[in-house]
Amino acid sequence: MVKKIREVLFGIKPGIPKRHLLLIATAVWLFAGGFLLYRGIRMLPESSYLWLKLSLSLVIGLLFFHILFLRVSFRHIVRIRSLEILRPCIFSFFDWKSYLLMTVMIASGILVRKSGWFSLEWVALFYITMATPLLLSAVRFFRAWRKYSELVFS
Repeated sequence: MVKKIREVLFGIKPGIPKRHLLLIATAVWLFAGGFLLYRGIRMLPESSYLWLKLSLSLVIGLLFFHILFLRVSFRHIVRIRSLEILRPCIFSFFDWKSYLLMTVMIASGILVRKSGWFSLEWVALFYITMATPLLLSAVRFFRAWRKYSELVFS
């Protein structure tokens, strides 16, 4: 009975080639980074030293990318490439821990924005700071997808 259920579930699983998981990861990280950048820019009030604040946000975002996101994106790329299943589930571009982390980060962002604990300017600068490593990670996933395609199809 359990074997039958597994067969049925496997048959309806939205499986795709592994290399497409890298492209889906690109789209997800690009969407998240683009969304944060859009929200951050829209929330940003006119203030003194705006260019300095934006520059500082970008520099901190670059540092955050090099300290944490390089490792995270590399780990995901390696995991996707080493999947043994030829057509894994479309949602397997993340592991369960990453889905949990993403949920916590989204909830925290909403809580911080809605709570009023910080001024909208600081929330906007934080969003822009976080958009930077997300967008750079999207580029990294795209490059991994292109390289994977060249390796497989050359």
